[in-house]
Amino acid sequence: MPYVNIKITNEGVTPEKKAELIKGATQLLVDVLGKNPNTTVVVIDEVDTDNWGIAGETVTERRKNGQ
Repeated sequence: MPYVNIKITNEGVTPEKKAELIKGATQLLVDVLGKNPNTTVVVIDEVDTDNWGIAGETVTERRKNGQ
């Protein structure tokens, strides 16, 4: 049973886009590894931008600075 964990920043991703991610990740495992889609689990974790850091600063700060 494959388990895929997708982590994204909590910036308004719609339920429709999340469904596309789930479908796409599932299909990728079917196509590449021949996995059964009925036993493939995909979890999307949304992380607050204050809790996600890149290059020593939070995403919140990077967004403020236009990065």
